[in-house]
Amino acid sequence: MDEGIPAPGGTGPFADADVSRLRRDVEFLAAAGPRSRRRAPRAMERAEAYVREQLAAAGWQVERQPFDLRWRIGSTDRHGHRALALKPRLHRRLRGANLIAALPGAAAGPTVLVGAHLDSVDGSPGADDNASGVAVVLETARLLARLPRPPAVTLAVFDMEELGLIGARHAARELVLAGRVAGMICLESVGCFDDTPGSQRLPPGFATVFPEAAAATRADGLRGDFTLVVHRRSSAAAAAHWQRAAAAASPGLRGILLRDPRPDGPLGLLIGLAVPPAGHLGRSDHAPFWNRRIPALMLTDTANFRNPHYHRATDVPATLDFARLASVTAATAATAVSWPRGT
Repeated sequence: MDEGIPAPGGTGPFADADVSRLRRDVEFLAAAGPRSRRRAPRAMERAEAYVREQLAAAGWQVERQPFDLRWRIGSTDRHGHRALALKPRLHRRLRGANLIAALPGAAAGPTVLVGAHLDSVDGSPGADDNASGVAVVLETARLLARLPRPPAVTLAVFDMEELGLIGARHAARELVLAGRVAGMICLESVGCFDDTPGSQRLPPGFATVFPEAAAATRADGLRGDFTLVVHRRSSAAAAAHWQRAAAAASPGLRGILLRDPRPDGPLGLLIGLAVPPAGHLGRSDHAPFWNRRIPALMLTDTANFRNPHYHRATDVPATLDFARLASVTAATAATAVSWPRGT
């Protein structure tokens, strides 16, 4: 479905992803400090209200979908540099809300979902993790609203990712059962870039399990100057499209493709528990969609494997690269409207 779809860069409709708007969105979301239903509810309510206002101002119809869940296995949202997926918790009760948005007049039927989580861990303002992802969703909303025909795209802002993908797990169940999702793009910590050689680290065992991605990273001197595009066989065509669109953006952005060899569905989840390097690839809100056999991408700057401010008080807007964040937005918008169907 790439034919006839405008690409970012040049005079395309996504060439002007706005750096100043992205910066404004991240600065607003990070200004109040940590965002959490449990630990910082006022900041979370303020952030949610801002997102709803920005989506509505861009012409999107926003539905707030609350949830009230009991006895859910998840993780802790305490700050610290260790990946929280490695800190399991059993939550007795969790009450939160996702925001789901669509453009009036969009064609009925399955859509491509573009999503990011709004919450942050305790003790961190979460500029990269994950105000950067939410800012891309908001700017994507502005870009797509200007197209002549409303595209078959749905936007989602998830709650409680830091507690174990709670909001996304709930949304995936509801949206998939309703037959509303053809594919999914997850934006997870997408604003940190570092051109310094050696700034990019690889997880233990990564080179053995994923030799091609490891070789591509090492060939550039282990510079953290790329976006990692995590995909599976079901979303390989979409990943390649995103990579091309990012390279065509202004400024162009390098994307490294990383194919998760696991199958979609519950079996892939079980394999991830047994093979830790593969388990790292399911640490965000795309995973519940994979588990329900929905083709999905995760876009990430690799979080704690690059960003020294991950889950810390120093995760502030000044540490982000907003020009490259605009390129992430342009490529994401282009991929959302040209998602390869039936792959």
